[in-house]
Amino acid sequence: MSSKVYVVTGMPGAGKEEFAQTAVSLGYSLIRMGDVVRKEAANQGIIMDDRGVGGFASDERQKHGADIWAKRCLPYIEHNSVIDGCRSLEEMSLFKEKFGKDSILIAIEAPAALRFKRLQQRGRSDAPQTVEEFKERDLREIGWGLAELIKCADNTLVNDGSLESFYEKVKKEIDYD
Repeated sequence: MSSKVYVVTGMPGAGKEEFAQTAVSLGYSLIRMGDVVRKEAANQGIIMDDRGVGGFASDERQKHGADIWAKRCLPYIEHNSVIDGCRSLEEMSLFKEKFGKDSILIAIEAPAALRFKRLQQRGRSDAPQTVEEFKERDLREIGWGLAELIKCADNTLVNDGSLESFYEKVKKEIDYD
């Protein structure tokens, strides 16, 4: 296995976590950008729901630049890592600058209705509770540059079937890139 840093992106509920867990099972370390955001939000006393955490993430981007969360993740990243949750071209540019050709951007895609169902099943405090909150979250993340980032992916994996079929796609991507 060559030294790689897989940067995984996609809309909420698309399957970034499933990609990440499969990579971990193959020996990769995992850095979740959302965990870094949630940890900092908790340290700042932010209400830990979707609006609170999402608003905090947006505010930090406005104050410190679009790549602030990527910068805050750098100390945790080693080679043979998966970075889960990149949201903008600026974040990816920072990873490309740091890791060069060893960084590979993977977009995970899934239908909106399936993504909403998955988010509901997670049980996290920041999961959208209504379709309106789900749409609001999608629009917020698109506003961060997520749609442009997805378009620039080195590869796209569609996650609209069984977990087993998606795991096979991930293993093939990691083993045969």
